[in-house]
Amino acid sequence: MRRCCVCVPVRDEAARLPILLDALAAQSIEARIAVALCVNNSGDGTAAIARAMAEKHRDRLDLRIDERHFKAPLAHAGSARRAAMDAGAAWLDDPADILVSTDADCRPPEGWIAAILDAIDDERIVGGGIRLDEQEAVPADIIALRTRYDIYWAAVRAIEDAIDPCAWDAPPRHGDHTGASLAMTVGLYRRAGGVPLLANGEDRALVDAAIGVGGRLVHPASVWTRTSARADGRAAGGMAADMARLAADAGERIDPLVPHFDHWRRRATWRRALRQDGTPVTSEERQLPPMPHDMPLPQLADVR
Repeated sequence: MRRCCVCVPVRDEAARLPILLDALAAQSIEARIAVALCVNNSGDGTAAIARAMAEKHRDRLDLRIDERHFKAPLAHAGSARRAAMDAGAAWLDDPADILVSTDADCRPPEGWIAAILDAIDDERIVGGGIRLDEQEAVPADIIALRTRYDIYWAAVRAIEDAIDPCAWDAPPRHGDHTGASLAMTVGLYRRAGGVPLLANGEDRALVDAAIGVGGRLVHPASVWTRTSARADGRAAGGMAADMARLAADAGERIDPLVPHFDHWRRRATWRRALRQDGTPVTSEERQLPPMPHDMPLPQLADVR
């Protein structure tokens, strides 16, 4: 079996980190799990807690802690995620071994790593679906609004699958490929140049770079994790910012605007034509202007 290392950027996560590490220790795979933490710019005793958790789970987790203090302007998620994943790559070293990115406020299910190992190959980038942690209290109006978004994006994927199906990313599939659950081989990670040093969006930029050197992005329904519903996250522009927007829209009873389904139909048709010409789709698509947000987010009954 390929070895894997779970790589985690950690900043002021004294409360959440034990939840993640308990979940990793409970994974269904039999092998002891390598975990590379980059504890950076923390002032809440996170590193000491990490060391205590390493002792607690010494039979299940092989935990390595890299304490860093990044100076501005590099004190951001890109630096921390790169440091964690670079440490994992150096630790494993074999190009066929697997780097698994997650965040300190996640709580993966017991079969998370096993599902990743089952889905991955030398060229696959395995994105994991993101669900709100059901152990946290989340207001019903926020859950309802997020459900509407989930169903909207499922409808978008159905449009794409009908017009421009992807041979290696067949339905049923989710649409997530963020740092909360993202896996690729050490070899592919190195060919992609590692995590870009961006203040936000470093995970998506890594995926783009990996696709650019031959990686194939997949979204198997079997791979997913839970994440905190908090609105005060550690990274600019991350999941917490999305939760803050959801809370604001739900509180003001706003129907957010999203791109009309017709835009997605045209985009999928454009992608299909580009693929037939042999043009790299990802790089070309990044050059397009954003789609207009010209349709109220459909009500649940309208998109089922």
